[in-house]
Order: sequence, then C-alpha cells, then structure tokens
Amino acid sequence: MYLLASLISGFILLQSFFSGGLKFRGNEQAINQRTSYTVFGGHEAEFSDHFDIDFNISLSPVKEIGYILRIKNGVNNRIFNLFYDSQGNQIVFKFNEEGKTNLIVARMEKAQLFSQQWFDMKVSFDLIGDSITLTIDNKTFTTENQQLQDTYHPEILFGKSDHIIDVPAFSIKNLSILGKEAYHFPLYENEGNIVHDINGTPYGNVINPDWLKNYAYYWKHLASFESASIAGANYDAQKEEIYYYNRDSLWRYNVRSGNIQTVNFDQKCPVELILGTNFIDSVQNKLYTYEVYYDFPYQGPTVASLDLDTYEWTEESQEQLPTQLHHHGSFIDHSSSQYSIFGGFGNMKYSKNFFSFDLKDKEWGLTEGFTGDVIAPRYFSSVGYQPENNDLYILGGMGNESGDQSVGRKYYYDLYQVDMDTKHVSKLWEIPWENDNVVPVRGMVVVNDSSLYTLCYPEHFSDSFLHLYRFSLKDGSYEILGDSIPIRSDKITTNANLYFNKGLNNLYAVVQEFEDDISSDLKIYSLAFPAITREELSNFPAKQHSKTPLLALLLGIGAIGLGLLLYKKLKPKSPPLATSPKQAEEIIQAPRTTPSVPPSSIHLFGNFMVRDANGKDITYMFSTQLKQVFCLILHYSLSEDGITSQHLSNLLWPDKPADKVKNSRGVTINNLRKTLGELNGIELVHEKGHYKIILHEEAYCDYARCLQLIATHKMEDHRDEFAGIVSRGKFLYLLDDPLFDLFKEEAETKLEPALILEMEKSFANESFVITISLAEALFNIDPLNETALVLQIKAMQKLHMIEDSKLAYRSFGVEYKHATGKDFHRSYQSIIS
Repeated sequence: MYLLASLISGFILLQSFFSGGLKFRGNEQAINQRTSYTVFGGHEAEFSDHFDIDFNISLSPVKEIGYILRIKNGVNNRIFNLFYDSQGNQIVFKFNEEGKTNLIVARMEKAQLFSQQWFDMKVSFDLIGDSITLTIDNKTFTTENQQLQDTYHPEILFGKSDHIIDVPAFSIKNLSILGKEAYHFPLYENEGNIVHDINGTPYGNVINPDWLKNYAYYWKHLASFESASIAGANYDAQKEEIYYYNRDSLWRYNVRSGNIQTVNFDQKCPVELILGTNFIDSVQNKLYTYEVYYDFPYQGPTVASLDLDTYEWTEESQEQLPTQLHHHGSFIDHSSSQYSIFGGFGNMKYSKNFFSFDLKDKEWGLTEGFTGDVIAPRYFSSVGYQPENNDLYILGGMGNESGDQSVGRKYYYDLYQVDMDTKHVSKLWEIPWENDNVVPVRGMVVVNDSSLYTLCYPEHFSDSFLHLYRFSLKDGSYEILGDSIPIRSDKITTNANLYFNKGLNNLYAVVQEFEDDISSDLKIYSLAFPAITREELSNFPAKQHSKTPLLALLLGIGAIGLGLLLYKKLKPKSPPLATSPKQAEEIIQAPRTTPSVPPSSIHLFGNFMVRDANGKDITYMFSTQLKQVFCLILHYSLSEDGITSQHLSNLLWPDKPADKVKNSRGVTINNLRKTLGELNGIELVHEKGHYKIILHEEAYCDYARCLQLIATHKMEDHRDEFAGIVSRGKFLYLLDDPLFDLFKEEAETKLEPALILEMEKSFANESFVITISLAEALFNIDPLNETALVLQIKAMQKLHMIEDSKLAYRSFGVEYKHATGKDFHRSYQSIIS
C-alpha cells in the first residue's frame, strides 16, 4: 500500500503540471447532450470500514441548480445524492438520502468558491461509525446515525443518471476513491468515452464528455466585435475585462462571466485615433489612449484618459514624438507612474529608443543612460515587465543595426533583460532559426523565473497563423504549444496580444485585424494554462520509470502485486460475460481498440480532422472559412461534377460586391489549395467553370470511403470498418452553418438504411459490440429510432451490460417525451423479454 500511495502521490504531483479533467455539460444543453459519468463502469469495487470520494471541482458562475453526484448501494438500494443550488446569495450544497430527506445542508459564500478556479470536495463514509462527512474547501459537515452497511459496493455516478436530468455546469479532476484499496482517476483523456485509472486500465465510462485537456491545446473562440472606425483594445487584469473602444463607444468583455457591456460616450474621445495605441492604469482605474505621431498637420490632444467609472474623457497632453512608431513594445511602472515604450517603425526608420510618459507631469521624455549590451533598432518586439524587481524583457522583432529600412531588415531571435533601476542591459541569448521567419506579438507572459510565453507568426503572409511559443529564459530553447489562431496581416495596423489570468489559469489572445486601416474586427480566444503540445494532447501519461535497477525491481514487484490485487477485485462474480469465442474476443478488444488514423486523411465524422502526408495533425491550418469551402466543394464533387464559381460565391459571400467577392474567392481558393498540398493524393481543380476535389488512391476521406463501402453491397466483409467510421460521431459535428444542411441531409439519407441493415445483421451474427456502435451512430441521425433502441438494449443484455441497458432505455424515454410530449409506449421489460 505504501508503494501504491507513493505512485499515486507522484502521479498527482505530475498532474499539477498538466491540464486534465472532465467538464459536465449541464442544463444549458438538451437532455440527451448532458454529461453522465459512471466511475466504476461494469467493475465492482468493495469497501469495508470506510471509503472517501475525493475530487477537485470547478463551478460555473451562472446561477443554477442540479445534481453533482449520486452514490448507490446495491445491497439495500439506498441512494445518496449531492445537490447544488447557486440561485440565492449563497451557494448551498445538500447531501440527501434520495427520495427521503436532507442529511446535510452546507452553505458557502459565493465569493469564497467563485474566486478559486478549483477547490477540493470530499464525501467520507464511516461505515463502522455510521456517519457521512461532506468536506468543501476544508470546511466539514457531518451527519450521524446513518445505519450504514459495514461493507459497501458503491456505484458512483456524476452528472446525469437514470431519471436525474438536472445537471449544473461543473468540472472535476483528480478523482480518487480511497479506502483499504485506492482508485485514482486523473481524467487525463482527451477523447472517447472510456475513463482510465492511474495505471491506464479502462474502468468507467462517460456519455457526452467534454475533456478539459482539449482546452489546453485548442484555442477557444470566446467573442468577436466590430468597429467601423479606428479602435484599440487592451486587458484589465484587475477587473478581468477586455476593452475594445473607438472614439464613440466602449465594449467590455468579462473573461470570467462572459458578460458583455456596451457603453456609448456622452462626449467623444478628444484624441483623433490613428493606431488606437493605449494602456491601462489600474491604480487610477483609467484607460489611456495615445498617438505618438501624426503624418498630417494636427492640433489637438495626443493623449487622453477615460475614467472607467464615469466614462468621462480627460485631455492629458498634446505632445508628439519625432516620428511614428508602429508596433512598439510597452509597459507601465505604477510605482513611478511612468508608461514606457520601446522600439517601433516609422518614416523608413527602425527605433531602439525608450520613451516614457509621466502620468503626473503629463509629458513624454526620452529615457537615456543605458549601459551594457546594445539592442539593435527594431519593431515587432515582444516586451514583458516584472514589477517585483523592475526588470524588463525584450524578445526578438525585426530591423537592422543601422536603423535604416533601405538597408534591409533582419529577423531577431534574441532576448534582452533590462534592469530599469540601473538601466543595465544584458543579452541573455540569441538562438539560430531555421524555420520560416516569425515575429512575436507586443506582449509576453512571464509567470516564473524559467520561461516566457508569447505568440509568434509569419507576418509576411496575408493569411497567417499565430502559434504559442514557450521560450526558456536561460538558453532560448522553445516549444510550440497548442493549436493555431488564424490572423490576416495585410495591414500594418493589424496586431495581436497575449494576456494571462492567474485566478482562472487561462491565457487570452486578442487579435485585431484591419481590413482598410480604419474598420477592424476584434476576436478573443482563451487557452487553459499550462498549455500542452500536440504530443501531450494525445498521450496518456506513462508510468514513472526507475533510474536504478533495485527500484525498478521493486516497482515491477509492486506492479505485479497490484495487478493481482486488481484482478481479484475486478474479476466478475457473475457468470462469464462471453457467450461465444467471437463475443469474448470483442469484449476483450473493445475498450482498448483505437482506430488508426492514416496519413493524408480527412475526417468528417465527429470532430473535423486532417492529417498531412506524414500523419501530422494539421487541422489547425483549416480556418472556419477553409472548412466551409472544402466541405462545399467536396459535397458537390461527390454528388455532381463540382460547384460553379458563381454558386460558391453566392453561398459564401452573398452580400459582397462582385469585385470584392472575386478577390475573396481567389484568396480563399489559393489558401485551400496550398493547405491541401500538405496531403498526398488530393487535388483541387478548376475545370469547365467548376471547382472540384479529386481524391486519388493515396488520400483518404472517411465519408468518401463510407460511400464506397455502402456501394459495394458486400458490407459483411467491411462491417467493422464501417462501424469504426460512423462511430467517430455525428457527421459534420460542430459545423452548424445552414450551408451544410443539404450535405448533411444527403449523407443521412444514404447512411440511415445502411446502418439499420448492418445493425440487424451484426446482431444476428452475434457481433454485439458492433451492434451497439451502429445503434449509437443511428441515434445521431434519428434520436427516436425504435429499432436502434431495441437492438442496442438486446445487445447490451447479451453482454450482461444490464445497468447500461437500463440507462439507455431511460435516456431514450426522456428524449422521446421531450420531442413528442408523450411517454414512450414500450416498457423496458417488453423489449428484453
């Protein structure tokens, strides 16, 4: 047990460096989309004397009610549940004996729990002392005299279960069930419905999972804004809000609550905005907007402040600097009331100067007297400030030693540290760069003394992608983390920035794109921190290996002992599940089999996914518009001879003038053709006025392959492959644009009869696991298909999945009543008899 405890402790420590967990889709979703998690699945766990259910939980700030947890005991059919209510002034947790009485009512302050991203929760059963204790964020509540069984075989369920359909939005991670035996579930999966324990053993199952690990890889689009006039953007760390403003109004987006507030100014911003450069003075609760230079005669304020309480503008200065400074870096030192900028580009010159604006004297000044290493003139640098030691970091950019643009520009991959007290500059490193040239965004995030984070992108492409880089402060070694963010960088005014919210442990990317140097779009994205690489996304953490032969031997012995222990604990006490050798093979392989993903492949079932010629996931290269264009052209390529230029334009750009449509279509088609060039065996051609996708033998598209299998009329030879394709999920899942309605309708018309036929044949052939998979796929098309329900339940019965079959029946009944307003007319008993 000591060895097991050590392994668990080590794994929990490892988990603190990774993002994992399970997010529950709750009342905001349709009933059949809500999350249900059965911890032990078909396994049976036995506890004597005592056991604890311990986990970290994160709550949504939305006011709601629902059930978080249920604990069943098959011996006496006694059920306990944990109910959550955040509608009032306090958060109330009620631990109940289901259908009978409240056992514990725990009242917690909202500020206490909502201020934390995660807090600990534990339910402790003292089976000998007949008491149950609920611990919430180190605060305990106990109920006595519960007459508990001395031995428990609990069925532990989170979220939706049976008739319990009220589920709040919450997340859990680091789940442990602890007694004389310990079970730990790190919830480090990123896909699928099977939950693994600490050893990678399949245990529980989850319906409608939302794996938090994906939030540490895929940037989530939170909000978009548009301004017809020049605008600026910034992040207020104190208020956890992103501001987007122009001369007439201000938009406030709260990253914690998602609330959006629009404020129209009574008086127009006095500064004529050219670039919309700005900063936040969190001490005075003001937003400052400034322009360092005007290329035309201008008389008026160049700096003004907006009081974020009263929304009144105040003129601060009319000074201008000697030249424009595009893409300069900046930081604010609240202790000295100084806002400083570094570098920039203007009038054919790169700058290496520091200018500071004194918030008290309201004057700009050139900061001089720097010693140590010399920073070459540049712009597009990333600047990070550490107020605790008044240090500044300056990363990369482009320029040249002379500062003269006509000499040509050089991309820099270096890092400088500037002690702003002594004004001493130290060059920390410069690294060789062999990839495409990139520049960083204006801001960086420095969360410790070992690494910095910033977004980089090749600004010399019209349609480009931002990637998150983690650089070592020590030597410049780096990793690319997370998926990409599209950015269109045609205009020099286009910019992006990176921010960090320590309380929510999230990174935020703010991307401002200018179409014509006047109007702009602002897009806000979030990424869970710490972010992970592509490899970390798909790899469940392996067991820790010893560095010494003795410890390796001990770990091996411990693993064998643990394996024997688990075998004894998990060995079915009922008759063998398999009723035939073929069925036995299915049962053994089903939880462990993961369909291989071939190179040069495109997948339309479930989440849209693309692999290049080397098998690398390049889904991130497909922006929303590229997905739209590709799917439209593929649809008409499979059903007709392609799609005409005019039809494509009418579908995608119905409101744009003809000249702009032609330009947009040309740019998009070129980008799609370039991206598809990463795959072998796929062509985008334009013939006889039609765009068409041609798939050669080297390329794979799951939907095209599906149509091939259906057309052969020899499905018995390919039934497993067919089931593997359709079980990935709903066709064109998450692509909800009406553009794809016809494509989905045609696909479902072809799939539905094939699914029904193969489901019936697989059941007759005793391929019960395949039957269940095909039934789930059919529910994606027709949620009320009775044939699918009957065969699914009967297949589950054959596999002795009794509780799963009951849950499937109840879920169908709930969906049926929700859709028709009537109770389902067939009983569970009539189906299985």
